[in-house]
Amino acid sequence: MADPSSYRPRPGEIPDSPGVYRFRDEHRRVIYVGKAKSLRQRLANYFQDLANLHPRTRTMVTTAASVEWTVVSTEVEALQLEYSWIKEYDPRFNVKYRDDKSYPYLAVTMNEEFPRVQVMRGQKKKGVRYFGPYGHAWAIRDTVDLLLRVFPVRTCSAGVFKNAARTGRPCLLGYIGKCSAPCVGRITPDDHWDLADEFCDFMAGRTGTYLRRLERQMAEAAEDMEYERAARLRDDIGALKKAMEKSAVVLADATDADLIAVAEDELEAAVQIFHVRGGRVRGQRGWVTDKVEEITTGALVEHALQQLYGEESGDAVPKEVLVPALPDPVEPVQQWLTERRGSGVSLRIPQRGDKKALMETVQRNAQQALVLHKTKRASDLTTRSRALEEIAEALDLDSAPLRIECYDISHLQGDDVVASMVVFEDGLARKSEYRRFQIKGFEGQDDVRSMHEVITRRFRRYLAEKEKTGEWADGEDLTDGDRQTGGADGADVADDTAALTDGPALKDDDGRPKRFAYPPQLVVVDGGQPQVAAAQRALDELGIDDIAVCGLAKRLEEVWLPREDDPVVLPRTSEGLYLLQRVRDEAHRFAITYQRAKRAKRFRSSPLDDVPGLGETRKQALIKHFGSVKKLRSATIDQICEVPGIGRKTAETVAVALARATPAAPAVNTATGEIMDEDDGAPETTADAPGEPVSAGTPDERRGQER
Repeated sequence: MADPSSYRPRPGEIPDSPGVYRFRDEHRRVIYVGKAKSLRQRLANYFQDLANLHPRTRTMVTTAASVEWTVVSTEVEALQLEYSWIKEYDPRFNVKYRDDKSYPYLAVTMNEEFPRVQVMRGQKKKGVRYFGPYGHAWAIRDTVDLLLRVFPVRTCSAGVFKNAARTGRPCLLGYIGKCSAPCVGRITPDDHWDLADEFCDFMAGRTGTYLRRLERQMAEAAEDMEYERAARLRDDIGALKKAMEKSAVVLADATDADLIAVAEDELEAAVQIFHVRGGRVRGQRGWVTDKVEEITTGALVEHALQQLYGEESGDAVPKEVLVPALPDPVEPVQQWLTERRGSGVSLRIPQRGDKKALMETVQRNAQQALVLHKTKRASDLTTRSRALEEIAEALDLDSAPLRIECYDISHLQGDDVVASMVVFEDGLARKSEYRRFQIKGFEGQDDVRSMHEVITRRFRRYLAEKEKTGEWADGEDLTDGDRQTGGADGADVADDTAALTDGPALKDDDGRPKRFAYPPQLVVVDGGQPQVAAAQRALDELGIDDIAVCGLAKRLEEVWLPREDDPVVLPRTSEGLYLLQRVRDEAHRFAITYQRAKRAKRFRSSPLDDVPGLGETRKQALIKHFGSVKKLRSATIDQICEVPGIGRKTAETVAVALARATPAAPAVNTATGEIMDEDDGAPETTADAPGEPVSAGTPDERRGQER
């Protein structure tokens, strides 16, 4: 590991001008390439105190052994040179999108004497018109098969073409009318080239001209009583319309635009691109990248633009590029795109209308791509095994943690404080083992105290189950701490079960409860050193010393261990870190889902819920008769008795209950701003049952001041 001060340039050596810089390791390999508006200011950021650097940046500067730079005239030149060097050196610490060469394109070889329509992959060639990319090659073949009725362009390989020219006999497509057969001279090279050019125009979105021309020819053929020709033209029109239906109109006014969306977490990012030509989605592609460097969404967008248009020119760069965040600064990137196109390019964030709606669709695709990538990665047995081994090695465990439990605390400004427990066995989520807790021992916001309470309750229950099933050795007993009847909430072990929203217990054939009978090898808490210390203290108080504890701090993805002053920093590419992150994110998602359900239930509660013996039907009858709880509260007993089904005794009970209830200030739904007044009379709803499938959502989804 190198000391950055050993290769730091002397003061005044670095010019205060735009340029591109390269960090090299001890073997002279380029490990990072960057650009800057001011080289002096940018490079100074790398040579500050290592403790102030992001962990990924710190790893880069300690891996490097030297730095060099090249001065350029403008920021646009810096952008171009940075792209060239990244392509040339493939630096390990730069963001690198996984290559998209596997995406197939519909290509027309306009650089040949007889242009050919075909499926192409890989690097683009000069003089070839490309359309797409498409998700599957069969989608291209279906489209081409429809269009060959109207544009019978050559599709055969060079060998087939030469063989047909030698024998004087066209291939099958020439006989059935789906090829103009230039190989045997049925069409001149110039006419065939014009036919291919018309095919390209149609694929580029200029469809109205050809449809109107064919409709006019069909009408003329019908007037001349050439019904067979009219029928063929009718079928041609149908084929063109069917091909057009494969890409529905999404933007009006024949818009040409590319829409780019990014979905990201701390370690990876997924980019999705929709290519819209003539108002229709003509292609889609996507990449997933490892976030090797500390990078913003705007910088991810800038790298995506370089990947997309670095080797493109002319119409391949659209007039409009819509992005979720703008690069900083945006002017050099926009000028670079303009130079590549040869005319003005608009780079902006859509704010309203159809373009914003389509951007939301692209964003959903990006999110799904990231989830799918993570799912495939998690489902691999070898990868999961390696992840567990890496965790065991990093945390110095005796064996791989086959059962991991993770805990998270969630609340809204100290209200509705709840906790979640999620379980992963052999690296996979076991949702039937998920549990949810209500914090009862105190009120207010204290994540550390809440974590101590939850861990205490969960493992006190484990000890109770262990004693109940006779798993204690002779003479072994519960610890003194567990003999106490009061936990964090003052309830004994049996009463603590009621504090859980578990639903019916899962049991074996012999009736043994399975809720908390199985201990984990590793407890993970969402948080840093304070939360880890609280969890370890809870286990120590219960006399449990065979369960490892760690915490995953979200800001820097550091792993904290009990009684350690410094965190464990797992490599960014570590499968163990990825598994810990996924466990933590699942615990957070499960906790915040429960917290929102409790909050919604509280918003919709009514004073009538506390009236004994008053069912849902009669509650609705009272609200319907008086219009609101406020008017019902001011009614007399005789007036309440007028409601069908309400006797005098029930009316007296309702009046007494409402008189005792103090009207609360109206609750406000923080997500929508809606005032949830008691006049709404909305019925109470229950929270989701634990362990059932939960609605999809991003792991980092937080609204307002939710935790």
